[in-house]
Amino acid sequence: MGLTKQYLRYVTSAVFGVIGSQKANIAYVTLRGGERGRYVAVAACEHVFIWDVRKGEKVLILQGQKHEVTFLCPSPDGIHIAVGYEDGAVRIFSLLSGESNVSFNGHKSAVTVLHYDRLGARLVTGSKDTDVIVWDIINECGLYRLRGHKDIITQALFLKDKNLLVTSSKDSFVKWWDLDTQHCFKTMVGHRSEVWGMLLLNLETRLLTGSADSELRAWDINYVQEVRNQDFNENHGTMKTTSYVLVLKLTCPSFTQRILSCKKAGSILREARDRVISLTTDHSKSYLLFHLLQTNAVLLLFCVLSSVVGFLHQLVKACCVAAPCCRAQEDTVEEAAVPVVERTLKDEIIRLTNVKASAKIRWVDCLSCPGGELKVALLLQNNTIETYSLKTSDKTPTANKTARLTLGGHRTDVRTLAFSSDNLAVLSASGDTVKVWNRSTLQVIRTMACEYALCSLFVPGDRQIILGTKSGKLQIFELASGSLLETVDAHDGALWSLSLAPDQRGIVTGSADKTVKFWEFELIKDQGTGQKRLTVKHTRTLQLEEDVLCVRFSPDQRLLAVSLLDCTVKIFYTDTLKFFLSLYGHKLPVLCLDISHDSTLIATGSADRNVKIWGLDFGDCHRSMFAHDDSVMFLQFVPKTHLFFTAGKDKKIKQWDADKFELIQTLEGHHREVWCLTISPNGDHIVSSSHDKSLRLWERTREPIILEEEREMVREAEFEESMSKGDAPVVPGETQGEAAPAGKKTVETVKAAERIMEALELYKEEMRKMEEHKYACENAGKQLPPPKPNPILVAFGNVSPSRYVLDVIKKVRSSELEVSLLVLPFPYVPELLRLFNSYIQQGLEVELVCRCLFFLLKIHFGQISSNQMLLSVIDELRTNTLSKVHEIRDVMGFNRAALQFLQREIESKEDVMFFAEATGRLEEKKKRRRKRERAVLTIA
Repeated sequence: MGLTKQYLRYVTSAVFGVIGSQKANIAYVTLRGGERGRYVAVAACEHVFIWDVRKGEKVLILQGQKHEVTFLCPSPDGIHIAVGYEDGAVRIFSLLSGESNVSFNGHKSAVTVLHYDRLGARLVTGSKDTDVIVWDIINECGLYRLRGHKDIITQALFLKDKNLLVTSSKDSFVKWWDLDTQHCFKTMVGHRSEVWGMLLLNLETRLLTGSADSELRAWDINYVQEVRNQDFNENHGTMKTTSYVLVLKLTCPSFTQRILSCKKAGSILREARDRVISLTTDHSKSYLLFHLLQTNAVLLLFCVLSSVVGFLHQLVKACCVAAPCCRAQEDTVEEAAVPVVERTLKDEIIRLTNVKASAKIRWVDCLSCPGGELKVALLLQNNTIETYSLKTSDKTPTANKTARLTLGGHRTDVRTLAFSSDNLAVLSASGDTVKVWNRSTLQVIRTMACEYALCSLFVPGDRQIILGTKSGKLQIFELASGSLLETVDAHDGALWSLSLAPDQRGIVTGSADKTVKFWEFELIKDQGTGQKRLTVKHTRTLQLEEDVLCVRFSPDQRLLAVSLLDCTVKIFYTDTLKFFLSLYGHKLPVLCLDISHDSTLIATGSADRNVKIWGLDFGDCHRSMFAHDDSVMFLQFVPKTHLFFTAGKDKKIKQWDADKFELIQTLEGHHREVWCLTISPNGDHIVSSSHDKSLRLWERTREPIILEEEREMVREAEFEESMSKGDAPVVPGETQGEAAPAGKKTVETVKAAERIMEALELYKEEMRKMEEHKYACENAGKQLPPPKPNPILVAFGNVSPSRYVLDVIKKVRSSELEVSLLVLPFPYVPELLRLFNSYIQQGLEVELVCRCLFFLLKIHFGQISSNQMLLSVIDELRTNTLSKVHEIRDVMGFNRAALQFLQREIESKEDVMFFAEATGRLEEKKKRRRKRERAVLTIA
């Protein structure tokens, strides 16, 4: 079938203009053993940017896929960083290569918290779906899911020396979990509102929580290492145990007090009543930082004293109070009573200073450095990163600003974009600045201060730019010097739109003061410099009855289209300004419009979410299309075509064919409302801006688009999404308690299960062929040629059918393996168990096979144990598995002993070398001393 009309695909090329997204936190990281406190990691929509705050440069980009980043957590070793996403996925990136090899998918909604344990071997995640999941980093799989909270998880912390977990949530509860038995053994209900932050201090003997009220609560934690046998024997019979077992916890009502006890130690009252946004501390737990909601341009910094230092502080305070009493009673015989000063929370947590940022603070991270220096990184709400340094050893520490990253983005949303005539420069203007970018390098060429810009364009020649502002002014800038040439008071209301005349001799502006004004370019002599500069001269005015929202010239400059606040579009003759046509049909005001290159079609986009295509000859409506799920904010034709793009508040950009009235493609990537876009004069590039502070560059490829295939792909994507959102598979024999499997049914797990089933079907087919060949040979009494193997087996290097099944299982991601086996129907399980027996006998992937075997036995225990045909298989598996596991354990023990021996040998050699070097240095010192003594004697 031939292509009657060829469409070319646009793909995303780059994301720029965003310094740090507001949804995810900021974190200090270390790159390739570099200086501590030099690099920070922030989210940038779906990517993660690593910034060098000293140079102000972007040094590494961790590429995301589709969903927005919601949380970051560096690993304790500083080599990896865990990234949580809006869809509940977690990916672990290497900071050395910037690639992700480990991904977890267990949550149904956005990840709100990530935290590593002390060794970096486990990762706990909390989400908006109220679940807490513990993941095994080394084995790349989920351990268990903990359920109990009723609202969003705000914090989750491992305890260093104990297998315990503490979580907080917006449901006002703080829960303690025993990870040995995966159940909640204590719930703290002392908060009256949402718990937004939580920290462990003083060697994990103090818990500090921040909520929505004006109180920071502190809790004393007392741990009990083990349950004594004699106490248990006295109360509950003769059973002896020294560990936390579930039987003991269920039979002993006071067992929660045997693990730990929490008692409120006090509180810190804040001056403001706003909620705590975040609580942050450094790795040494010596400094505490938090900021509030409304007054969050100020960061509060506290010093956390240890118990010994706090006691000394209390003792000095008591002595200072007692000194006047002792002096007043020196002459009396009786001893003066020394007043007792109670130990309060203020004696341990002392306020150091405040850090005043230039804007509201969204996230904060801190890092303690040698020499008593504390580095603080702030992610502000106006797309800015600031870093501060404090000398905590000073009596009155003050915060010194060390860096401020602002050049790479705007402080407010970009409301207007424009391309230069040579396709190389992009103009973007926001509420306070206008920037000119190099399209190829995405670097800022010029940054100039301006008023709130609503529309813009390059003057022909690309040496000047003109902005239309919210106050109704026209601002003219010169790019060579980056200076403001002139500000013209053009209108009395907001200047919503301006359009360049096709003859490039002037512009037309439309404003909220119900006027359309025509301007001509003019060169005048500057009084200050004596050189000629560009200005605009007002020539004509068109008075209208409603506010003007958008104006456009037709390319032949015969007509002028004006959209008004009364939901209509008026067409006027340019030369006489006489009324020609009125286009009415939209239910809400027309926010954008454009005219095709041949001046035959006009497309209008409205706040009623529709796009209408009109003919300019009679003003008839060719087609009305439901374009977006929200207001259509921008519309522009691709040069020299009848294709046009629309941008909407539904975060999407769509391409349409104005001749066939068809949707060609949808560009998804922005995470907030799309305000505007601009198309390059050659049509190869598109730049769009959004409320997420990002600018996106889209490039036209040579790949053709076939509309039927596009619609089929959309339907498949919708089906896969609905399939992944279905009910989670239920593990037979498990009750819906606090603990549950960590995995989640996704499209990948379903596809993996299908691949395993296809491999088992291929194995059965090959086995059937071999049996038929064997039977045929016996009947013929001679050896017949073997049957042809399956082409798939040939493609994999003529592997055996059983080995092909093992290869398919090996290719399933470790984090998705258990859910894939859970989806697998039971009729495939017996054959899989027989294959597992042969794998273990041959010693092939024993660890992986044992993991699959134990999981299948767990979920299908009832059906397997009741099947008499599988008894012999299970018995062989028991024998073979035990022997192979013991063999592997012996090999590992031997290797470990050998490595320890080598370590001791290397250490002993290093010690010998060290002592030999020390002895040699001592001899050299003695020789030098003798020489000096001889020289002194000679001089004497």
